[in-house]
Amino acid sequence: MSRTPLRIVVGITGGIAAYKAVSVVREFVKDGHHVDVIATEASLQFVGRPTLEAISRNPVHVGLYDDVAQVRHVALGQQADVIVIAPATANTLAQLAAGLAPDLLGNTVLARRGPLVVAPAMHTEMWENAATQANISTLRSRGVVVVGPGVGQLTGSDSGLGRMSEPEEIVEATYASISSEVKHDLVGKRILITGGGTREPLDPVRFIGNRSSGRQAVALAQRAFQRGAEVTLIAAHLEVDPPEGVKVINVSTAAQMQEVVLSAASDFDIVIMAAAVSDYRVDTVSGTKLKKSENEGNLQLSLVENPDILKELVQNKSVGQIIVGFAAETLSGKELIHVAQEKLARKGCDFLVVNQVGWEQGFGTERNDVTVLSPTAGILVEVSGSKLAVADKVLDTFA
Repeated sequence: MSRTPLRIVVGITGGIAAYKAVSVVREFVKDGHHVDVIATEASLQFVGRPTLEAISRNPVHVGLYDDVAQVRHVALGQQADVIVIAPATANTLAQLAAGLAPDLLGNTVLARRGPLVVAPAMHTEMWENAATQANISTLRSRGVVVVGPGVGQLTGSDSGLGRMSEPEEIVEATYASISSEVKHDLVGKRILITGGGTREPLDPVRFIGNRSSGRQAVALAQRAFQRGAEVTLIAAHLEVDPPEGVKVINVSTAAQMQEVVLSAASDFDIVIMAAAVSDYRVDTVSGTKLKKSENEGNLQLSLVENPDILKELVQNKSVGQIIVGFAAETLSGKELIHVAQEKLARKGCDFLVVNQVGWEQGFGTERNDVTVLSPTAGILVEVSGSKLAVADKVLDTFA
């Protein structure tokens, strides 16, 4: 949580997820911050003005021509430490990307001095539309922090990608955005990050893989770049867009990642191995699709172990280079830490970031719970929160 009282503007636009914005405002107020709510006319069709004023403890701002003598449309943006728009509809994102200011919220955004955080919320088709994706890319290139969207229940019976992130994730990302505004502690550093999950082909159709989305690696790349580093991301099947300004090298298999990482690593000050690399691959890849009829319903695969890229990196590390490993385990508590300490000793890296994963934990989610260990000091930090917030804490360890 940010301990210094802040002036926060929360913009609420016209989507069904506007009801969740009430909780966003409530969390900021509970943390002791001054919150000004700017509600679009459309948003008031979903959540009432009295509710927003009661929760924020301030009048709700709606009209562009209210308080003209106070130049309200400029003053709110100038005074705000951060502006948060939740939910951010497809129409709102389009207006922001184009620099349009048809209402009080648009004017306030253009007049701001602090960071801008947006939490998109819309139907899957709208989110995946090429126009929306182009607008998101434009906003990210300008330094706008995009939180989500997540996967879940949408309006009516629809479900899928486009659900607004949970209030606590938006709040944590907001605090992280403010801290990243003042940190430039990685200027001059070159950082190599791996992310996503490798895939080992069985045949031209099928593969052995894992459930890693690459969200944590992308968050690390985004934060490292914002803090001044030159960042290269070696990406294996990311499910989220990489941040603007980061060089991306796409790979598929563990062998491809090994080749790229080992050939490039010596040029970097810090190497962060956040990718989920497949432990095994098939001994022989079939050149044609494997048929059920040819295996009598019992397919047997011969697997061989993939190279240990992290261990090879440590064996060939440059003088002064920092190597950070990641470990995902289904264990918890003391067992998780014990396994992590054993892995840290076996790999020989400078830091190990371990997190618990499961069917609905770690992989593919907006949040993470990690512990950072070192060979000499043991547990350095334990952090839970959005993957952006976790990324900042991990980077703080060796910045």
